[in-house]
Amino acid sequence: MQNKSLNDTYAPSDDTFFFADCIADESGDSALEIGTGSGYLGKILQEKFSFVVGTDINYSALKSQDYKIQNSVCCKGADALGKEFDLVICNLPYLPSDSVQDIAVDGGPEGLVVPLEIISSAVPRVKPQGRLLFLTSSLANYRALIEKTKSMGFSGWNTCKKAACSLRN
Repeated sequence: MQNKSLNDTYAPSDDTFFFADCIADESGDSALEIGTGSGYLGKILQEKFSFVVGTDINYSALKSQDYKIQNSVCCKGADALGKEFDLVICNLPYLPSDSVQDIAVDGGPEGLVVPLEIISSAVPRVKPQGRLLFLTSSLANYRALIEKTKSMGFSGWNTCKKAACSLRN
């Protein structure tokens, strides 16, 4: 497990850099990063999108981000937002756990409970032709996660090593 920084967020690590590669060619008018933490991915999105919002459940993390993004909102998932975005991304807390001790990494039983809550909050925030990209792992029940996300109206799956990416119909 990686160490947390002084602001109680995890420093960018392998998953973050992998996800940064996945979003490198994305661009558009608006993007949302759910669980922005350090702000690393949100900062990358700001280079390619006109309007970027980062949400996080941890107010301390938003207040002292290592990579400041312009628009930060403290909320669970995307619950407090009313805007639709061209791109919504999330490095999900996917580790299977009996209970959620660390909100940044624990996904609950089978690594599904917390990711599904986050994805459910994201669904109404994705424009009709927008994209939802999220990072998960073979440590979680990723097949069930993909099937449940498909049942929410997403299709066009691309799976690469750790990331599951989808297009909305």
